[in-house]
Amino acid sequence: MPKHAHSRTLTKHHKIALAGVAAFGAATLAFSAVPSSAETVASGAPETAAKVAYGTEQIKDVSGTVTDQLALQNVKLEAIAAKRKATSAHQLHAAHVKKVHSAHVKHVAAAKRTAGQAASRSAQRPQIQLVAAQTYANNLDGWIRQALDIMHTKGIPGSYNGLHRNIMRESSGNPNAINNWDINAINGIPSKGLLQVIPPTFATYHVSGTSQNIYDPVANITAAANYAAHRYGSIDNVNSAY
Repeated sequence: MPKHAHSRTLTKHHKIALAGVAAFGAATLAFSAVPSSAETVASGAPETAAKVAYGTEQIKDVSGTVTDQLALQNVKLEAIAAKRKATSAHQLHAAHVKKVHSAHVKHVAAAKRTAGQAASRSAQRPQIQLVAAQTYANNLDGWIRQALDIMHTKGIPGSYNGLHRNIMRESSGNPNAINNWDINAINGIPSKGLLQVIPPTFATYHVSGTSQNIYDPVANITAAANYAAHRYGSIDNVNSAY
């Protein structure tokens, strides 16, 4: 065999060997690049490698975060609702308290009015009963006593003795006595009654609550005593014609 052919043969073998070594090295590199957890590829099957990117940062719990936000929102809404409910309840309570207080004030005022009216009636009742229970004899003594009680309520001064003394001098105790001979009679206004009062004087000094009849004993006595009080200070100060 020629020398050149031998050289070519060795060179061809050398290429084959080198190609085998290169293929083996590539396979080794490829094998070492696959993670240990990867599945083993069946022998003879075409190898398809998917490129996967791995990161070192852990993915956050997105679902948990959303749930937490919703829960927080619900808590806020519940707090607002509770606050509104509490405010409404407070307003209702305040309105109820105000209503109760108003009713109590009205009740107290009504009770005071009722008590005041009852007290007024009670204060008046004894006086009414006293007057109703008081009786006077239908004679000179009874007329004088009744007249004195009326004079006392009207603030007209006078005593039993002063009245009695002047009555006996003027009419001798006759309620129907009339003077038809003095100057008053001449002038057409004769003196009349127990204390001989002329009609104009009786009309001017008539005491309210008594009769309008000049001959009525009590009306005549009180009118004469009222006139004497204005002119002389009291019927007790009169000792003659007046």
